[in-house]
Amino acid sequence: MSVLIFADQFEGKIKKAALEAVQYGSKVAEQQGTSATAVVLGDVDAAELATLGNYGAAKVLHVAGAKFNDADAGVSAKIVAEAAAKEGSKVVVFSHNFSGRAIAPRVAARLKAGFVAGAIELPDTASGFVVKKNVFSGKAFAKVNITSDVKVISVLPNSFAVEAGSNSATVEAFSPAVSDGDFKVKVLKTETISGEVPLTEAEIVVSGGRGLKGPENWGLVEDLAKALGAATACSRPVSDSDWRPHHEHVGQTGLTIRPNLYIAIGISGAIQHLAGVNGSKVIVVINKDPEAPFFKAADYGIVGDAFEVVPKITEAIRKIKA
Repeated sequence: MSVLIFADQFEGKIKKAALEAVQYGSKVAEQQGTSATAVVLGDVDAAELATLGNYGAAKVLHVAGAKFNDADAGVSAKIVAEAAAKEGSKVVVFSHNFSGRAIAPRVAARLKAGFVAGAIELPDTASGFVVKKNVFSGKAFAKVNITSDVKVISVLPNSFAVEAGSNSATVEAFSPAVSDGDFKVKVLKTETISGEVPLTEAEIVVSGGRGLKGPENWGLVEDLAKALGAATACSRPVSDSDWRPHHEHVGQTGLTIRPNLYIAIGISGAIQHLAGVNGSKVIVVINKDPEAPFFKAADYGIVGDAFEVVPKITEAIRKIKA
């Protein structure tokens, strides 16, 4: 009756968010006095799968085959539900990333399980199975007691530090009962962005807003991000104005991120933007308007002209690193 964790991969590499989910699942398994089993779909090298043991997985069920690399949520849910039945799993864990948000509810429906999305702490099992999560765009917390026999949890990315051990997981081939007719969605084309840290996995994010006045000034953000080894992001007005691509938009209608450090340059801090970034461990705001609402949410604030302040910060970081 192991705890089952869905570990998604991209181009043969297990995602960082999946490693967080595996480690979270292994801690839940310790609470339950059992072991953790990960399920991985697609073409992944056996050595890569075995490294999941470093994060607490005792076993990995591998569904091999190129057609599973881009399996749609319906197919993936069917496979995970079958794996849960095979392992007798009473707890199934996902990352609360794009794939987890699509697959986890379907698995919960198949297993008739209670489901909590976006867990930020390990379950409290002192009296039940209570899972803590953010609500109201991160302005409050809810503690949800899952009373069903089977329980499904998705873990909010960057809520738990990943600490690798030195164990190796047993890899077992798994052949689920799926047919070609189960594949309802066909991927015709995939466009990937190379050379950038994925926003949802970045530990440091540098973000810019309308205070930068135009796309020609975005070098300020990129130079600071490069110096810090950070990802770049933007507010919604910036992406709506086509200064930056929409995949960089963070906020209530964009990506929700939880980096260790979030630096906001020229962003006023409307509630819609805060909803996507207020889970950041440390928020630094740079704005020339001392009344900007973002300062109320900031851990550190600099009142000043970004065109003067940011180059000095970037230069100082380069000197420290040198």
